[in-house]
Amino acid sequence: MLNNVTIGQFFPGDSYLYHLDPRTKLILTIAMIVLVFIAKSFIGFAMVFLFVLWCALSTRIGMKYMLKGLKPLLVIIGLTFFLNLFLLRDGEDLLHFGIIRITTGGVRMAVFMAVRLILLVLCSQVLTLTTSPIALTDAMESLMKPLTRFKFPAHEISMMMSIALRFIPTLMEETNKIQRAQMARGADFESGKLIARAKAMIPLLVPLFVSAFRRADELAMAMEARCYRGGEGRTKMKQLHYGWRDGEAFIVVALMFALMILLNRYAPF
Repeated sequence: MLNNVTIGQFFPGDSYLYHLDPRTKLILTIAMIVLVFIAKSFIGFAMVFLFVLWCALSTRIGMKYMLKGLKPLLVIIGLTFFLNLFLLRDGEDLLHFGIIRITTGGVRMAVFMAVRLILLVLCSQVLTLTTSPIALTDAMESLMKPLTRFKFPAHEISMMMSIALRFIPTLMEETNKIQRAQMARGADFESGKLIARAKAMIPLLVPLFVSAFRRADELAMAMEARCYRGGEGRTKMKQLHYGWRDGEAFIVVALMFALMILLNRYAPF
């Protein structure tokens, strides 16, 4: 399952999305997340999914690779689905057996929430897979720069978020190495009941935390050795510039917002 984690990974390429300004991609990702939350029909969800599918095909990443990143979240998606299915009692009864009651409103909300979570993950993956951590850091810092007038540490916050995204694949790789080493020593992570499997994770978590703190300490020492003192007075090798592609992207998403408003008003389901 750890091999299926795609969040934080950057997939190099050369297509329309790669040439967009990282600030544009960050703003449009937030806009797509808002679209997912305001969608009130399955047609609206289908519109967002088709847009994500176009992004995956145009970048040659492939929808299969993006869906692979959903596997670690299947437990959360499934739990959300069943909680809404059994706890919501709106609409007509589809099944009523003792305390178990499934209604049309519960089914609709359960499917809605599951699809919404899936689309949120896919929209976030489009951003991280097509934007390098350095470019993402520059974009967040640039967008938060007006807050520096109120002594908001924009550079430090964006740096921490970028480092966190960058170290997700590294920690996953480290986890795989520790897991294989523990299995070679007789550890069993797959058999047994849930409590037994949770206890078996302790020999995995302890060295993982030690390794994470060690890497953090090494990174801090490396930054201090290079005289890192925060964002004040620092220059950038690559300057961010908006282009005509960014304007086109904003127009497309604005049209999607207008279409979503119409769908919410007139779509039957």
